[in-house]
Amino acid sequence: MAEGEAAQLKEEGNRHFQLQDYKAATKSYSQALKLTKDKALLATLYRNRAACGLKTENYVQAASDASRAIDINSSDIKALYRRCQALEHLGKLDQAFKDVQRCATLEPRNQNFQETLRRLNTSIQEKLRVQFSTDSRVQKMFEILLDPNSDADKLEKSANNLIVLGREEAGAEKIFQNNGVALLLQLVDTKKPELMLAAVRTLSGMCSGHRARATAILHAVRIDRICSLMAAENEEMSLAVCNLLQAIIDSLSGEDKQEHRGKEEAVVLDTKKDLKQITSHLLDMLVSKKVSGQGRDQALNLLNKNVPRKDLAIHDNSRTIYVVDNGLRKILKVVGQVPDLPSCLPLTDNTRMLASILINKLYDDLRCDPERDHFRKICEEYITGKFDPQDMDKNVIAIQTVSGILQGPFDLGNQLLGLRGVMEMMVALCGSERETDQLVAVEALIHASTKLSRATFIITNGVSLLKEIYKTTKNEKIKIRTLVGLCKLGSAGGTDYALRQFAEGSTEKLAKQCRKWLCNASIDTRTRRWAVEGLAYLTLDADVKDDFVQDIPALQAMFELAKTSDKTILYSVATTLVNCTNSYDVKEVIPELVQLAKFSKQHVPEEHPKDKKDFVDMRVKRLLKAGVISVLACMVKADNAILTDQTKELLARVFLALCDNPKDRGTIVAQGGGKALIPLALEGTDVGKVKAAHALAKIAAVSNPDIAFPGERVYEVVRPLVSLLDTQRDGLQNYEALLGLTNLSGRSDKLRQKIFKEKALPDIENYMFENHDQLRQAATECMCNMVVNKEVQERFLADGNDRLKLVVLLCGEDDDKVQNAAAGALAMLTAAHKKLCLKMTQVTTQWLEILQRLCLHDRLSVQHRGLVIAYNLLAADAELAKKLVESELLEILTVVGKQEPDEKKAAVVQTARECLVKCMDYGFIKPVS
Repeated sequence: MAEGEAAQLKEEGNRHFQLQDYKAATKSYSQALKLTKDKALLATLYRNRAACGLKTENYVQAASDASRAIDINSSDIKALYRRCQALEHLGKLDQAFKDVQRCATLEPRNQNFQETLRRLNTSIQEKLRVQFSTDSRVQKMFEILLDPNSDADKLEKSANNLIVLGREEAGAEKIFQNNGVALLLQLVDTKKPELMLAAVRTLSGMCSGHRARATAILHAVRIDRICSLMAAENEEMSLAVCNLLQAIIDSLSGEDKQEHRGKEEAVVLDTKKDLKQITSHLLDMLVSKKVSGQGRDQALNLLNKNVPRKDLAIHDNSRTIYVVDNGLRKILKVVGQVPDLPSCLPLTDNTRMLASILINKLYDDLRCDPERDHFRKICEEYITGKFDPQDMDKNVIAIQTVSGILQGPFDLGNQLLGLRGVMEMMVALCGSERETDQLVAVEALIHASTKLSRATFIITNGVSLLKEIYKTTKNEKIKIRTLVGLCKLGSAGGTDYALRQFAEGSTEKLAKQCRKWLCNASIDTRTRRWAVEGLAYLTLDADVKDDFVQDIPALQAMFELAKTSDKTILYSVATTLVNCTNSYDVKEVIPELVQLAKFSKQHVPEEHPKDKKDFVDMRVKRLLKAGVISVLACMVKADNAILTDQTKELLARVFLALCDNPKDRGTIVAQGGGKALIPLALEGTDVGKVKAAHALAKIAAVSNPDIAFPGERVYEVVRPLVSLLDTQRDGLQNYEALLGLTNLSGRSDKLRQKIFKEKALPDIENYMFENHDQLRQAATECMCNMVVNKEVQERFLADGNDRLKLVVLLCGEDDDKVQNAAAGALAMLTAAHKKLCLKMTQVTTQWLEILQRLCLHDRLSVQHRGLVIAYNLLAADAELAKKLVESELLEILTVVGKQEPDEKKAAVVQTARECLVKCMDYGFIKPVS
């Protein structure tokens, strides 16, 4: 009974295979394999499943299945040839050659086998030639690099060649096999920066995408040595070693998305121990005095990138738990560093912010309350353990730690503010005579007043204190920070005009002072950053943002700061720009509810007169003129954990606001805005990705894609645009995405292929059914461009769908633009396949009436397309041509063909005459003498 069922499943699989449904065929063959023990049937099933593997490009499975069939019958010629094809795709040319050689022995007259033999022979010879030349090249390079007498040009050239070779699989393997790792370590020992860099970058290339090699290199070089290289003062060196460690981590954790096979899988069984060792060494680097500020930043970057889960749907957060248990105190030590104290570790401007972001990511990655409580207790113990009435430095470090946590997980920071003695210590430090104490306390107060609930407490307690410090201090650094504290408290009402915290005009005065400090180049960068922080809050006020955008020197000063190496400013600059462009979310005001709220004496948010569209448009124009796009492009490039997903979302919002006016999009493209938007549309928060994709759609709809997205970048634009073809997106996003795809699909077949592979076709078809005229028109125009692609044409040729019927019916619509696009699509389809000409006459009884309407259309472009369709039908089949001649179409063609062709009508008249000539060729009509 089971054997009979297996045979049925085999037949079912064969039917699926013929219908090109390879997944279903594989499933049927797999089920049949479980039910049979008949050797002949088993061989057939494995052989057939191997054919499915070849079709679905699963070559590992195909080779495995073919091998099983050969194990049963060593002369199974089909299985041998299928294994040969699979092995060729896997790059195992010598094994593939042996299989096809056996096939040619069994069937010497088969031309296909002979041709494959010749091709593989040529490929193997070429591979051997490259291999031998690679061996000698590797040897020569190392000789030059390790020779102390080599001249500089030769050294540089050899170093660069070695890096390139390390990035290629064959080259990396050759270096590895020829004792390359030991030789590369010799280059590192030379202590010459350029040679050390070349060695590290080569090792980085060799580790990428190869787990076994990455493990061997990690053990050969040793993690402590890698970390000591990363601890160097040289920024370029530190970054190169960081990239090497990232390549090793990716390969060990499987993040490189490489499929490990055969020997590769057998060599490496468990990489968890190595990954844990790397994490442990990175945590040790955080608190070591020997590590430079750059090295500490790179260690934090690696921890930020690799410890928290990429997707919260993954249950395992063991990496985070390990870091919390073994490294949270070390991270807190970095967060609590005070640059002016003698005990401070070497830092950069970004170090403390990177540590705050890491704390935030770790806290967000915890799964349950007990884990969060444990995290909180470690923080509480660390901070309370620092309080010491005898040692003011320790108290300052404790408050600095709280300040750092407040920049990370805010609810945790809020709980820590409630600890006994924390707020009191802040107030005490504000009154201290030491500048460092005041700086730390004021910064902590600023970070504590982020949320309105906490701010109200500080407004009552802290404002008088901040005002007092502001009036009495002579120190500019402290003055700026106290001012930012006042700015933050002054903007606690958000954009609500009626909820202003301070008296009329105070906010503008604060902003004016911020702008003055921002423009003062004599003040250090770290302090000027606080002026931008103040503006990030104050620009919620429409008067402030309007004045700021008109102050060109202040704008330029902010833009210059955004381009510096201090990346902690990114969020403040992005927030300021979001406020200036009004690209934040605004709740929709329902008039009836407003009346109801007024009636019940509830507070109703009021819009500032300068937040109306005219003022916003004017601000956008000024920002573009000041060169905001080049600044945004520079900010997007920051390869740093400080460029958080939230910051990316803010940048995407700004871009979308800037792209709103079609006239400005040319400027945006010219300044590199198109290229900068692509990474924002691919990574970040869901809202940010949608906003960036929408901005891309606006640019793609009206720009030349070759200029807006040069080179291969244009293919990266397709996926974000396709993601907007979703019913959850609004109509404008759908419409502009369709316009963008129409523009792209008109450029090249490679782009049409990319759109097809991103599964956009069903979505485009759905919008062709839309009731909304513009959406239907945009979708039809997009389809008109897409039908040039062969795979799209095959979809129309397939039986059992109404695609062609829809296009024919759209040709009969009243909307000229829809008719024009649909007629264009139909003209191309009928020109490409005779079968579609016949199919067109079967999909609807109205086809002839629609065709006649097209050929008589007032709009010349529609009429021309109608006549092309008529010509295609006439040329396709004599019977069909006879049917057309017997209808009124002949009369229409005669009338159009007899017209005198002027410049505009030339194409129309010419096509009509070609149709009549075709009828004469068939002998259906005769020329009049």
